[in-house]
Amino acid sequence: MRKSVLFAGLLIASFAASAGAQEIKEIRIATEGAYPPFNYVDADGSLKGFDVDIANALCEEMKAKCTIVANDWDGMIPGLQSNKFDAVIASMSITEDRLKQIDFTNKYYSTPLAIVVPKDSPIKDTKTENFKGKTIGAQGGTTQSIYAEDVLAKAGVDVKLYPTNDEAVADLATGRLDAVISDKFPIAEWAKTTGKDCCVMLEDVPNTQTETGIAIKKGNDALKAQFNTAIDGIRKNGTYAKIMQKYFDFDIY
Repeated sequence: MRKSVLFAGLLIASFAASAGAQEIKEIRIATEGAYPPFNYVDADGSLKGFDVDIANALCEEMKAKCTIVANDWDGMIPGLQSNKFDAVIASMSITEDRLKQIDFTNKYYSTPLAIVVPKDSPIKDTKTENFKGKTIGAQGGTTQSIYAEDVLAKAGVDVKLYPTNDEAVADLATGRLDAVISDKFPIAEWAKTTGKDCCVMLEDVPNTQTETGIAIKKGNDALKAQFNTAIDGIRKNGTYAKIMQKYFDFDIY
């Protein structure tokens, strides 16, 4: 009997050790570095922004050693699939098409789309017919580019895609575009700061609310669960709210 109890105890200890070993303690995270205020490269060359702060907070919550690197947007999904990094925290919206290629954690914020136009533009709202015959810019490979191509282009709008959102708004500011469509929060920040003299943001584009999650390679369920627990943790302990208030004066969750 004592041998049976001893064996059972060893078995439980073995399972416990195995469960602990599943926790990933070194994580490579990619962000874009060209999507302020969510992720950008500071003057000193360091990565900053809401996504970066959230990544660091999650790593601290998980007690994991994380390396955060900048990566081109178009290379995010291929990089995950080839194990170049373990996760992407770069304001990537959860879409059906992406879920065919990669997995996502639970959301860490939500956002609608919005459109910015020059201050002297005759366009005053986001009705699709207003943009017929106009040229609208968007960052390629994003939910806004999908909307622009699937909805606006079919309504006679000329859609021009850019590698980054920064390049799109730069062309808007210099008069090369009639409008730019983007996730609301980064474009709102740009319209209040860099673009305040040239441009104005219109109302939200109806029915375009999307959830943003952490992208994970398909099948990496342990890391996905680890991140989900950490997201819940920083939401409950106030860390998430503290980071959010650093960048926004409204709730983006």
